[in-house]
Amino acid sequence: MLNFELYNPVNMVFGKGQIAKLSKLIPQNAKVLLAYGGGSIFKNGVHAQVAEALKGYEVTEFGGIEPNPRYETLMKAVTLIREKKLDYILAVGGGSVIDGVKFISAAVNFEGDPVDILVKRIRIENNTMPFGTVLTLPATGSEMNSGAVVTIDKTQEKLSFGGPAVFPQFSICDPTVISSLPKRQLQNGVIDAYTHVMEQYLTYPHDALLQDRFAESILQTLIEIGPDVVENPTDYKLASNFMWSCTMALNGLIQKGVPTDWATHMIGHELTALYEIDHARTLAIIGPNLYRVMFDSKKEKLAQYGKRVWGITATNVDGAATQAIEKTVQFFHTMGMETKISNYTADYEKTADFIVKRFEERGWKGLGERQNVTPEKVKAIVEMSY
Repeated sequence: MLNFELYNPVNMVFGKGQIAKLSKLIPQNAKVLLAYGGGSIFKNGVHAQVAEALKGYEVTEFGGIEPNPRYETLMKAVTLIREKKLDYILAVGGGSVIDGVKFISAAVNFEGDPVDILVKRIRIENNTMPFGTVLTLPATGSEMNSGAVVTIDKTQEKLSFGGPAVFPQFSICDPTVISSLPKRQLQNGVIDAYTHVMEQYLTYPHDALLQDRFAESILQTLIEIGPDVVENPTDYKLASNFMWSCTMALNGLIQKGVPTDWATHMIGHELTALYEIDHARTLAIIGPNLYRVMFDSKKEKLAQYGKRVWGITATNVDGAATQAIEKTVQFFHTMGMETKISNYTADYEKTADFIVKRFEERGWKGLGERQNVTPEKVKAIVEMSY
């Protein structure tokens, strides 16, 4: 097992009716920026619950944070906070809203040009504005981690950042809020969480035995409940296990002591930036083909995954690993995912060259757990995904 440090200060407040606890979680004299996305919180009753819980607070609302939050939009919130001298942020939404609020929190007191947080991937260790979250869309685990992804419209780049100072102080996770979510968002949430686990699990054999079991149990749970929660989001058993699986997939626990990959995400981010393909759907496109191109370095772990998660009985490593990839693709299809770029855009023929050029300009010469996903391999993965 690799050396590690595990730090996670998030107060997780999970279950029905927990939004009512906001007044106990936010300081009484706080001047709050209430940040949200496209307005679904008005339709599903979450805004009304939050407003009731925040009676007596000075609240300024900021809506319109996009899926794949835009730097340009977030900077408007930074300006608003400074103008009104606000001192606390409440993110009410899914991963995009929470990621956006992490950037706002980091940018408000940042000395220098805030775009450098993204372009230079500056680690945020202090001087942030405190914030909490009310999760409305399980998927990214952003409610219990210290990472975020933000898109810069000007350059069409989707860039990540993070650091110990951008953990939420608390996150309220009420599974009943998913009851009104569109089927597409629920499908995305399942596959997003599934691929988060795969990025931390599907590398190569190591001696972190418990970590493997943690990861496999999350995958098995998502396989068990995924198709059903999409059809029955009001079922509390399904909803609660779905929400907690998404959080556990990326709250930092299962990545400790093990090698991690993240190349699928790095390539997938480019597809979102180029074509506005839903993040989870880019992962379903790229993941299986990355496993195929990197087969020789991943086949032992693929075989383990196939046997433990899918019950594959093939006795040879290559056979079990190949079947594991096919089972994964079948599951993605069951969850409503298309697995080709051409399913989303007709303008895809130069995609591989464009992404490789982007990576080379950033100095990304080797991705993945062994840094062996070279530009040549990236090109092959993307072309196989056409």
